[in-house]
Amino acid sequence: MLGRVNHIAIAVPDLAAATASYRDTLGAVVSAPQSLPEHGVTVVFVELPNTKVELLEPLGEGSPIAPFLEKNPAGGMHHICYEVTDILAARDQLKASGARVLGDGTPKTGAHGKPVLFLHPKDFFGTLIELEQV
Repeated sequence: MLGRVNHIAIAVPDLAAATASYRDTLGAVVSAPQSLPEHGVTVVFVELPNTKVELLEPLGEGSPIAPFLEKNPAGGMHHICYEVTDILAARDQLKASGARVLGDGTPKTGAHGKPVLFLHPKDFFGTLIELEQV
C-alpha cells in the first residue's frame, strides 16, 4: 500500500526564521510560502534529492497545529507523509483493519494539489501519518 516518503513535516513557531535557517545555514532550496486556509497552515517545502521537508506554521486562530506548538513551543516533527496510488482504496483497507482516519474520511486537497488523508497517531505509535495520492 505505502509508496515512498513524500515529506516529513516540521511544525515551527516562525516560518520566516525556519525558512532562513534551512536556506541560509543549511544551503537548501526552499519554496515560496503557500497559505492553505482549509488546513489552517502556511507551508514551505525544503527540496531534497530523495524527498522533501515541509515546514509549517499555524494560519489563524483555529489552526490544528496550534495545540502542538503550545506543547512544543520550539517546534518539532509533526507528521510523515507517505504516497499511495489509490487513496480511497487505502482508506477503505485501513478502516477495515481498524485504523482511524481523521475527519469524515473524505480526502482533502493537499499542498501539492493532490488528495490527502490523515491517520490517527494513536494507531501508529504516536506518529501522525498523512497519505497523499500520487
